[in-house]
Amino acid sequence: MDYILGVGLGIIGLSIIFAVLYKKSVIDKKIEELKNMEDEQLKGKIKAKEIIKNAEAEALITKKDIELKAKEIAYQIKEEAEKEIKASKNEILQKELRITRKEENIDNKLEKLEQKNLELDKKEEELQEKISEAEALKLKEEEELEKISGLSKNDAKELLISKLKDSLTHETALAIKEYEARLQETKEDMAKRIISTAIGKAASEYVVDSTVSVVNLPNDEMKGRIIGREGRNIRTIESLTGVDVIIDDTPEAVVLSSYDGVKREIARRAIDKLISDGRIHPGKIEELVNKARKEIEKDVIDAGEQALLEVGIQGLHPEVVKTLGKLKYRTSYGQNVLVHSIEVAKLCGVLAAELGCNVKLAKRGGLLHDIGKVLDHETESSHAIIGGEFLRKFGEKEDVINAVMGHHNEVDKKTVEAVLVQAADAVSASRPGSRRETLSAYLKRLASLEEIANSFKGVESSYAIQAGREMRIVVNPETISDDEAIIMARDMAKKIEDTMQYPGQIKVTILRETRATEYAR
Repeated sequence: MDYILGVGLGIIGLSIIFAVLYKKSVIDKKIEELKNMEDEQLKGKIKAKEIIKNAEAEALITKKDIELKAKEIAYQIKEEAEKEIKASKNEILQKELRITRKEENIDNKLEKLEQKNLELDKKEEELQEKISEAEALKLKEEEELEKISGLSKNDAKELLISKLKDSLTHETALAIKEYEARLQETKEDMAKRIISTAIGKAASEYVVDSTVSVVNLPNDEMKGRIIGREGRNIRTIESLTGVDVIIDDTPEAVVLSSYDGVKREIARRAIDKLISDGRIHPGKIEELVNKARKEIEKDVIDAGEQALLEVGIQGLHPEVVKTLGKLKYRTSYGQNVLVHSIEVAKLCGVLAAELGCNVKLAKRGGLLHDIGKVLDHETESSHAIIGGEFLRKFGEKEDVINAVMGHHNEVDKKTVEAVLVQAADAVSASRPGSRRETLSAYLKRLASLEEIANSFKGVESSYAIQAGREMRIVVNPETISDDEAIIMARDMAKKIEDTMQYPGQIKVTILRETRATEYAR
């Protein structure tokens, strides 16, 4: 405080000195001016004295004012400093008080902890004594139990463990059986949901294709012109197209028969053009057949590209696209193979999305799975193997090739997507209206089913129902037991798989029933 007061007074003193010096310089200047005045020398002296007197009076007043203001400032500074010191002292006192209280609380807690430790030590001693008493009592009871039961401790332990094992084995078996039942229900519900969702999203039209084509003629005279002199025209058509031209008693119609749908379509278009042109001779036939062949080649490529666009697949080799388009003119059990392949690809995509698999890979495998059917007349092997080898030539991925080759179980499936291709193929083939067969083939299939069923020992009768999709077999209960009926159903299903060709699946049901009849008279 004294230091601050001294600094303030020093500042005030310096201000006074500077003011006095300034006044004195002004007075000196005026005196100089008076001295230079020759005429008014006396008057100037008088005025100078007055000015000096006034200046001294003003300086004295100014000095007092400055001293007064300096004292006021010094007092304010002192007062503020005292306030700050007082506030600091109060804050320090409060902190000391809080610290003192905390120390007291800590001391109290320490005392309580010491008391609790003492109590715990005492309780631990009492507990140890009780444990010792319990162990002694336990040993005494064990000795008495050994005397009463006639078994040693180890023998009783082994007996108890054996009983517990038996009980736990039974409970575990029940738990496993219950879990398996729940898992089976959940699995079936999930599979039904996924498959029904996939079918609902990817259902396509019913099939109407066949392996023959009928060309309508304007009149019966045209039929003779198509045959030509000594049958030369019809022989030319057959040799150029590879199609059998059947001319029977059907009025105003010619039937074209061929297993190859592309060749059959070429022949049909060529005959339509011949009829429209009116000039029918070997030279014209060759010209129009070549023209129809070029049109078909373009249609085949367009069909392949349209299939890729519909499914959303890219990056196929042009030769693979062309071969895929040929499926448009190929049928299987009356089902158009290209339509079937597109449907399988869509089903694969939905199933893969539901299961979190590779959607693009599943679609690609589904679309290409039957591509070997275009080539199976060229190689003696199954269409799945032929298709896989064909795709390998044009750099297709191994996962796609495995899905194509494995959809009829010729090779082991390496990916989940390959399994989905097989499942989607079965769904597409077995949905209502997807496939059809001739009446003779249908009757032959039913007869074969019943023949296989009747070949097993103990079968009394068999019935093929639901259009041949289910077999009901009645067995002699005295010859076949329940366990044997289960084995017979499996063996019969296996024999049907090995010896027959059919779309979808066939359910085999064995019926075994014992009846006792009496009459009350």
